[in-house]
Amino acid sequence: MIRIFIPRDAAALAVGADRVAARLAQEATARGLDLAIVRTGSRGLHWLEPLVEVETPNGRIAFGPVTPADVGALLDAGFLHGDTSTGIDHPLCLGPTEEIPFLKNQTRLTFARCGVIDPLSLEDYRAHGGLAGLAKAVAMSPAAIVEAVTLSGLRGRGGAGFPTGIKWKTVLDCADPRKYIVCNADEGDSGTFADRMIMEGDPFVVIEGMAIAGLATGATKGFVYIRSEYPHAIDTMTKAVGIARRAGILGLSVLGQGAGFDIEIRTGAGAYVCGEETALLNSLEGKRGVVRAKPPLPAHKGLFGQPTVINNVISLASVPVILDEGPEHYRDFGMGRSRGTIPIQIAGNARQTGLYEVAFGLTLGEIVDTIAGGTATGRPIKAVQVGGPLGAYFPRALFDTPFDYEAFAAAGGLIGHAGITIFDDTADMLKQARFAMEFCAVESCGKCTPCRIGSTRGVEVVDRIGRGIEPEKNLALLSDLCNTMKFGSLCALGGFTPYPVMSAVTHFPDDFVAAPVVEAAE
Repeated sequence: MIRIFIPRDAAALAVGADRVAARLAQEATARGLDLAIVRTGSRGLHWLEPLVEVETPNGRIAFGPVTPADVGALLDAGFLHGDTSTGIDHPLCLGPTEEIPFLKNQTRLTFARCGVIDPLSLEDYRAHGGLAGLAKAVAMSPAAIVEAVTLSGLRGRGGAGFPTGIKWKTVLDCADPRKYIVCNADEGDSGTFADRMIMEGDPFVVIEGMAIAGLATGATKGFVYIRSEYPHAIDTMTKAVGIARRAGILGLSVLGQGAGFDIEIRTGAGAYVCGEETALLNSLEGKRGVVRAKPPLPAHKGLFGQPTVINNVISLASVPVILDEGPEHYRDFGMGRSRGTIPIQIAGNARQTGLYEVAFGLTLGEIVDTIAGGTATGRPIKAVQVGGPLGAYFPRALFDTPFDYEAFAAAGGLIGHAGITIFDDTADMLKQARFAMEFCAVESCGKCTPCRIGSTRGVEVVDRIGRGIEPEKNLALLSDLCNTMKFGSLCALGGFTPYPVMSAVTHFPDDFVAAPVVEAAE
């Protein structure tokens, strides 16, 4: 029997992966072929989706992007029985999957299984190193687990970059009898999809990471808070939790050896601000998703007033490899205080869009020009926004900035969730600045004045600049308004909105000069 691998990741489904799988099954029946179609997660090569892989004795051969209309011709060309090292002579044949440059040059630690295994096969997960980290964790003391995570240098991959080990130790040191682990899967930044990819392609690694966090801190209950716009991730995670519970990974005793820990899946209602940890906690408690003032910190008084670890999906999914391979192995990747790997998500006007996991340290220019391959339109790159809708715009003059938390902060930006959106030279940066203010106004929870009112006034000020009304006065007002929002807002929504606005003003001043009004001749 020949095994064929087709993603069921949402990105692949959006471009017809289900239809390709159905056509292949239909053709196999009609031709009497002995095939097994395995639905995987995505490899993250999104410009090649749907990516179809054929298993051979020497590894998988990739084809893409495949449409239903291509299936018959591929079978006729020897799609199933081509050369096991190079594939077949067909325009869609990409050769051995692992040799595709975009994939070959990555350092896949967290995403090692994505696109490789059946996401809901616990046997596949174990066969590819799954549960090895958890097995070691159940034999360790909570303090030893926390120490390993601390030594690894792992920092929050959700955007703040806070050291994970310090957060875990704070909760461990609390004497409260009830503690919680909360996985923040409310991935709302434009151009980001790493959380969704890991939940749809390797859900057990998230479960394993949460169980390790529970053992490390004394927490017995975990919640995964997933945005409602991710129905496939919700379905996959829900099924995976059930499988893990029946297998004894979760429940009264982790792996039958450790303390008890269980997980519950919760769905958000679509509010961007619920990606902020305290607004997320309010939502989990059944309250309106508004930001809480800090202190107290969630690590001291979080969910239901109890000590709570809140980590992003990728942060938790990075923990199993740290426990399995050791903290030194993980810490060896990266630069400065940015250790390990980061899943860079490339979107926008790019020739090669997708997820690229690599150690910290590549320059922005290497990511944009080499990995992304420049713009899809072939036009010059004008700006790159890093960190989602609240991230700064970087011009080509800053493309030598290393992908590192401190380096980006020094350049007036932030890595955030590592989403990169590319714009060519047709982009109007005044409109992009206006969008940032408008986005903040729409998504603000309304609790603090700088965010609620400042963003609305910001839209009005940008509009006046665009119409040429007292440009110098209004540019100064915009700067003052951004300063108030940055330092006066309760959370990052209002506090970070100035990053895209002021970076657009600073690096692209010509876009903030109103076009002269040409009066019609009488």
